[in-house]
Amino acid sequence: MGIRRTIIFIFVIVLTGFKGFNQISPGDLAAPHAHLEGMSNCTECHILGEKVSNDKCLKCHTELKKRIDQQKGYHSSSVIKGKECVSCHSDHHGRNFEIVRIVLEKFDHKETGYELAGAHAKKECKDCHKPEFITDQEIKKKKKTYLGLGRECLACHTDYHQKTLSTDCASCHDFEKFKPAPKFDHSKAKYKLLGKHQQVECLKCHKIETLNGQKHQEFTGVLFGTCTNCHKDVHNNQFGQNCIQCHTEESFHNIKEMKNFDHSKTNYKLEGKHKFVACNACHKTKYTDPLKHGKCTDCHKDYHEKQFAKQGISPDCSTCHNLNSFAGSSYTIDQHNTTVFPLQGGHLATPCFTCHKKEQKWSFKNIGKRCIDCHENIHQTLISDKFNPEGACESCHNVNRWGEIKFDHAKTNFALSGAHQKQTCRSCHFIKQDDGTVRQHFIGLPVSCNSCHKDKHNKQFEKEGVTDCISCHDVNDWKAAKFDHNNSRFKLDGKHQNIACNKCHKPVQTAQLTYIQYKFENIRCEACHK
Repeated sequence: MGIRRTIIFIFVIVLTGFKGFNQISPGDLAAPHAHLEGMSNCTECHILGEKVSNDKCLKCHTELKKRIDQQKGYHSSSVIKGKECVSCHSDHHGRNFEIVRIVLEKFDHKETGYELAGAHAKKECKDCHKPEFITDQEIKKKKKTYLGLGRECLACHTDYHQKTLSTDCASCHDFEKFKPAPKFDHSKAKYKLLGKHQQVECLKCHKIETLNGQKHQEFTGVLFGTCTNCHKDVHNNQFGQNCIQCHTEESFHNIKEMKNFDHSKTNYKLEGKHKFVACNACHKTKYTDPLKHGKCTDCHKDYHEKQFAKQGISPDCSTCHNLNSFAGSSYTIDQHNTTVFPLQGGHLATPCFTCHKKEQKWSFKNIGKRCIDCHENIHQTLISDKFNPEGACESCHNVNRWGEIKFDHAKTNFALSGAHQKQTCRSCHFIKQDDGTVRQHFIGLPVSCNSCHKDKHNKQFEKEGVTDCISCHDVNDWKAAKFDHNNSRFKLDGKHQNIACNKCHKPVQTAQLTYIQYKFENIRCEACHK
């Protein structure tokens, strides 16, 4: 034993370089290998004079060796095959070093031999790689491992069918989601779905019951020998159990014996939607029993609940509807114009339901006649009652086009003239705030020029805090047509009359704006001429 330790000691010195007895080992082993600490255990992983051996690694990690020998798993993939174990799993970096370190975001699960498809691709590793899914008890003892999972569905998923169906789940299901089962083809089952059966929900026939204390949907053993296995015999066996003698899978109400029956030979010809009504919808007793059919309400409920009744009697439905469909109406605009609210302008193109079906049911009585009964009064109290009495929108708007305003502005204290007549109401009365919102302003809106327009002259012509723009400008355009230089402190005479304005009146720039200087403190000759 002493000779062996001496050989190992020399071997470690050769591997690490002798720098003192306290540096014989390159560092502590990671926690999973901690039991191999000590000079006497070096050859458990190392070969004398060589590096770590794959064979020695696999001598301990037998579960990996088995899979490698079988050419299975990640360690047999083209990514790993031929590599040294230590190229990925080095040691001597301390107790807390992770020997198995996988960058999950870059890991390609396809290299393991099991590609993640559908919903599996959205799962986190820990959702599948957990001890309860591992069947090998030795592998299950490991604190952390990605080994030991089976590939079959039931290795991870509960057998919802409780062994009543094949364990080959993928023969019916795919990897996107458990329900529905897109691969299942009912036409290959013992009972092929025909006619209306193709539209029946699975649950109608395949009931969910309790089996072994758990919910279980029955797919096998469902009786289908006769129609009455599923359907109630409404005839109480009067015609026997062979339902298909009279009925088809296309429709229970399509009776074979009566498909050639000519209803027009009776005193009520079937027209429109009545052609498709099941016989027993009207003939609730015997086919030969007489039925009232003089008025629609003999069979149909008055949907409008007597809203059109006069002296307690409702008009016949055919006044507005026809037999092709109850939806829609033959009620004309001319008929509507005989009511208390004739349709005009934009109302002519408004669908009926806009006004008459504001809630779940249709309403035709007492739904309002004023604009604000249907439309929101966006001005509320912002316009004086003098111009908008009781929210009378028509004082400004008309029914032809809501944006077309007809209002006599001369009735206010600011009659529109010149270019002001070309402006829209919104230009002055809908003011955009600094925060981007728009505020209406009608009552108390100032009429001075600078209340709407910016003073580009920087208050040069201001008198007592007010700039009277129209003393120079007119409202037709912004040209200073009214300005007469001879009325200023400096009358133009002689050569001054032919000098361009910008020769004397030049731009002045401040931190806030650039403006043309028109007023000067000094108007003596030497102020401009040398």
